[in-house]
This record gives sequence, C-alpha cells and structure tokens, in this order.
Amino acid sequence: MAKMKGAEILVECLKREGVDVLFGYPGGANLPIYDALYDSGLKHILVRHEQGAAHMADGYARATGKVGVCLATSGPGATNLVTGIATAFMDSIPMVVLTGQVRSYLIGNDAFQEADVCGITRPITKHNTLVKNVNDLARVIREAFYIAGTGKPGPVLVDIPVDIAQAETEFVWPEKVEIRGYKPQRFMEGHKGQIDKAAHMLLDAKKPVIYVGGGAVMSQAADEIRELVDLVGAPVTTTCMALGIYPEDKPNSLRMLGMHGAASTNYAVQYCDLLVNIGARFDDRVTGKVETFSPKSKKIHIDIDPASIGKSVAVDVPIVGDVKRVLKEMIKEVKASDKKPDYAEWWEQIHEWQKKHPLTYQMKKGDKLKPQYVLEVLSDLTKGDCLMTTDVGQHQMWACQFYRWTRPRTYITSGGLGTMGYGLPAAIGAQFGKPKERVICLSGDGSFVMNIQELATAVDHKLPIKAIILNNGYLGMVRQWQELFSKKRFSYSGIRAPDFAKVAEGFGAKGITITKPEEVKPTLERILADKECWVVDCICDEEEKVFPIIPPGKAIDEMIMDMA
Repeated sequence: MAKMKGAEILVECLKREGVDVLFGYPGGANLPIYDALYDSGLKHILVRHEQGAAHMADGYARATGKVGVCLATSGPGATNLVTGIATAFMDSIPMVVLTGQVRSYLIGNDAFQEADVCGITRPITKHNTLVKNVNDLARVIREAFYIAGTGKPGPVLVDIPVDIAQAETEFVWPEKVEIRGYKPQRFMEGHKGQIDKAAHMLLDAKKPVIYVGGGAVMSQAADEIRELVDLVGAPVTTTCMALGIYPEDKPNSLRMLGMHGAASTNYAVQYCDLLVNIGARFDDRVTGKVETFSPKSKKIHIDIDPASIGKSVAVDVPIVGDVKRVLKEMIKEVKASDKKPDYAEWWEQIHEWQKKHPLTYQMKKGDKLKPQYVLEVLSDLTKGDCLMTTDVGQHQMWACQFYRWTRPRTYITSGGLGTMGYGLPAAIGAQFGKPKERVICLSGDGSFVMNIQELATAVDHKLPIKAIILNNGYLGMVRQWQELFSKKRFSYSGIRAPDFAKVAEGFGAKGITITKPEEVKPTLERILADKECWVVDCICDEEEKVFPIIPPGKAIDEMIMDMA
C-alpha cells in the first residue's frame, strides 16, 4: 500500500466521515493540511476570522444535525476559536475542531505561535487530544467524529503538529470505534419501569406541564413530542433551544418559559402538579430561584446525560436515555392504558392567565419603530418558513416572543454561553447546511459589529442571507438591567454604531435603513423576494424593553410585567 502524508490521511478521513463542507483559515502550522485540501474535492469556506469558522461549523451542525468541522492554525488561530468552542459546548453541539500545532519536538519551548490549545480548551470540549504519532491519526479522527456525535453531543478538538501532518505512513481506516470508558449506547434505552411510571403519572396528573429542551431536538424527537402532547392533551412549553419542536400555532403550545417567557407559561410551570422535563437541563434562566421553583409538582426528567439529572433540581422520576427512544416507549404505555386524562380545569386556569397576561407592547401612531412590530411583520410574511439565527440580547428574546415557531432547528441561537457576534457566522454555516432554506440573521447593533467582517464571506459565496438589525443605539439588555436594577446608572451601555447600510455596500451586500413603522412591511417584502445578501438597519425606540422579566434571585412567578 502506498504511503500517505498525515495531512492526506486527515483529508481522506474527512471524506469517509461524510464531511461536505468545512470552515477555516490557513496559517503556518496548518499549511500542510491546506496543501492537501487544494485538490481534495472537499468544499472549504475561507472565513475572515477564526471565531467565525467555529460559529459557522456550529450553525451548520444545528441546522443539519450533522457534525460541523472547523480548522485553524496554531497559537492565535487556535485561541480565536475558543469562544466558538465554548458556545458549542454549552449547547451540546457536535463539532470537530482541527488545529495546527508547532512541530512536536518544539512543544513546550515557547516556539513561534505556540499555545497549549488542549490545555486551554479542556474545560470546554467533550474531548481533546494532541496527535503525537502519524500512525494514530486516522484512529484519532475517527474517534473524534464518534465522540462528537454520540451520546450527549459536543465539540471535540484534535491538535495536529506540523511534522505529524508531513510524516508518512500507510492509511488504515478503523471500521469500528471501541473506546474504553466511553460506551454511550448503554444510556440509550431508558429504564422500562421508570418509563411506565412516568406514563402513568402523566395520565393521573390534574395539572401537568410538558417542558421540552434542546436535547429533544438533538434526538430528532419532534414527532414523538407532538404525538405525546396531542395524545394526552397536556400543555407544552419549550426552552429557546427547542422552539418549534411543537408548533406554536397549535392550542397546546404555551410557547417559551423562563426569564423572558410568557407570564401565563411561567405561572403554569410554577403551579403545576407534574412537570415532565424532556431533554432540558433546568438552567437558571428557567428556574429562577431554585428553592422556590415549581414547589408542589412531582418532577420527571428524561436526559441522555446522567450528570444532568438532579444537578440543580431534585426529581422524583429520573430516566436516563435517548429522548426519542424513551418517548416511543412512553407513548406505547399511554396508548395501552385505559385511563383518559382530564385537564379541563387546568386549561381553564391557563386560559385565564393567558387572557390576563398576554405578550404585548404599545405602538401608537407617530411612535418610534418598535422592535416587536418588526418581528410580528416578519412572522406574518414568512409564516414561520425561515431559518433564523440570532445574536444575544433583547432582539434574541423578542424573536422568541413575537415570531411564531413551527419547526425544530429553525431558531439557532447561543443559549448557554450567550455569545455576541454569533448570529452572522452561524447564519452562513446554516445556509451552507441548508442551501434551500430562507436564512435570516436577527441581530442588535452591539452584536452585529463583533463579526461584521463575515459579510465578506457571505458575499463571496453569493449567499442570500438577510441580516435584520434592531438598532436602538445601546447595548439594549445591558441598558435595561441598568435601568431596572442599577438606578438608571447607564455605565458605558451606549454605543455609536456605524451606518450599517453603507458598511454592507462596502462588503458587496445590499443595505437599507428604515426608521418608520410603515417602512417595515414593504422593505421586508422586498428583501425576502431578492436573491442577494441584505442588511436592514431598523432604527428602533431606544427605551423599549423586554417584558416580562424575572429579576435576579426571584422566583419565576415574581415577574416584572412592565414599567408601571
């Protein structure tokens, strides 16, 4: 068998893993890899900053369910990936991160562009490894994809020194992956007795709420979620990571819960008698003050990660298993039962809360443009038929509240880490993963500038991404917290943004600025019908706030509803 260089082995491994696109930036320590990519046939997207590469791989993975791949050189190239890796780690996104490294015999000598990327990223990767022998490379890459995409997904980093990429050996493809101590298949099925118990608790409950998180999306369990909810008639709420897994235009949907969830939804969660957690992690943005969270409910928690169960909230029925498989068994048990749940009184109470506390805002004739209105018009025009990425802040929460989500994997956002600068590169990755989808990046004026250079990447590849900026001249959520909780001491939360329309044109995209409510619909109709990349700068009311909001340290039923 002819020998191959390490870089060629890497490329062959990527092909065998079914990689159809990777995102990266060349440098000294990964040049052998780029040389192998030159005539490989693999599609490589040249980004403008390595952080963009990580977010693109992340957006691609969220949109498709496949493992995303990004590539950077050693030292600053690798460290520029860190925020993107942490973003993926917090949200359990399957990614393989490939970094070049200085020659193996120079490691530890403070060589030019040397950084201990394995040490730096150990807390924010599911697994990472430094390749020390070219004979191990094929196995390491095979294991990296396996670890990233199985069990609870997450980013895996492989650090490849220059001399390993240049060394030659025979290529041996490991057909099977056997990793001592990593056996995710043992956590797939769920305990039959616990599943049956959960099913009967749901049938016996008088005031249940089904609470769905991103784990259900990762498990491809949308059909099972919908079948279970429709079968028993229970109310269902989702985290922002699971928006659309149950269509929000259906009557059983309570939409999003948590810090900026609907008040009626939070009341339902707080006063239910059974809370069925499906693939969520009881994070602090949902629970508020943990000691007072849903105090009278029995709690069922289904999760593939045993470490996630009982980590922050004690549960009565833990079920460790893949959400899709567990729900299939739970549905069978519900169907086999003679019990017919009766939630009529519970629904009457929920409808009363919904009528009393609707998600709303005020916009009179002559008022400044309201960001919520932009989302309402966008939702009406698209009928939920778009894939939206966001950055982090007020615009992110308004998207959760005022856009109607009907499909999973169509709301792509940094949930756990809350990463500004995520939206545009994630939209690019998502568009490459789903080329036929209408992709919209919703951003704020603070977030958009953080990776604005990736407009060049979008334009280079003629991507029809539409970036809509809700521009209020402030770091909006920071300003809101300063007003509500810091006695209006607006410390460095004002921001002078550029003329985004002109910047867009400088990158080769189209740009437009709107300031009035009557401009919203015709502008959105125009850009949605166009095949080019657009940036729409919506100059909005700078004092508009996201309500409701759960103050820090308060229970989820202690919401601030407005400024009155």
